[in-house]
Formats: sequence, C-alpha cells, structure tokens
Amino acid sequence: MFIEKINEIRKNLFKQIDSLTNEQFNEKPDKDSWSPKEIVDHLVKMEKTIITGIQQELANPISPKAKKKPIKLSTLRIVKVKAPSYTVPSSDYKRTEEMKSQLHQVRMELLALYKSNNSTVLEEKSLKHPIFGQVPLIQWFEFTGLHEKRHAKQLEKTIEKIKGH
Repeated sequence: MFIEKINEIRKNLFKQIDSLTNEQFNEKPDKDSWSPKEIVDHLVKMEKTIITGIQQELANPISPKAKKKPIKLSTLRIVKVKAPSYTVPSSDYKRTEEMKSQLHQVRMELLALYKSNNSTVLEEKSLKHPIFGQVPLIQWFEFTGLHEKRHAKQLEKTIEKIKGH
C-alpha cells in the first residue's frame, strides 16, 4: 500500500534534515540551487497544491475519468521539470523543526483526504499534471511520495555540498 511507502520516504527525509543545524538547513550550496529549507518548503507547497486540486476535482461533477499514468517516472532526476510558480519556495529563514511541522501537518491533511473518500470515486475523477496530463485522483496520493523521493535525492546532494563531502 502506498501509505507505508510514503511514510518511509518521509522518515528518510526527516533523518536527512535532522543531521543539519538551522544554519545549514537554510544554506544554499550555490546561488543557483535550493537550500534544504527551500526543498522542504517546495514539498509543503506542492502537497498543499495537490490537496486543493483533489478537493476541487472531487467537487467537480464533470471531472474526467483518466487512465493510470506511469507516475513512477517522476522519481527520475534526469528529467528536469521547472517548479510551477505557486510551488517555488520562499527564501525566508526557517528553523528545521518549524518546516518539519509544516510538512507533517500537510501530510496529515493529505491522508485525511484519502481516508475520507471512497477509492472508487478517486478512480473515477482526475486532476491535470503538467507532464502526465489527466491523472486519476487515486494516483495523486502515491505521486506525493514519489515527488518527495525525487527531492530527497536532491536534498542528499545538497547536504553533501553544504557539509563539504
């Protein structure tokens, strides 16, 4: 089941950021890269966007049915995707614990949304993805974990640069 998988991805992400001081968490490895805090902020914004999109499509009587998409491809970092403007992170300084709390809160909202809906309904409606097109709502829950896994790889490289490994 996807819940165990996304929880494992989250646990590993938290383990990575727990190794950082607040200063390292906010440090950019170079001017063109995101800091660990910015990566986490992007994940929070992305998950909020997905929750809102799913809620809108659940309320949309003409939300189209869609075929399952190969969303596992989203973990491949060779395919570069520009973050939509509404998911671009802020550069504001934030403490690690504050961002972990935000990430946890938005995940609880996502899981509550999943648990409060019938899987048949989630299979019958869809939400548009910029690359995959219409994706069944049921796949968006797994997608959040895959998206996070993609950024966990980015986070790992970022932390290596910051710590000078």
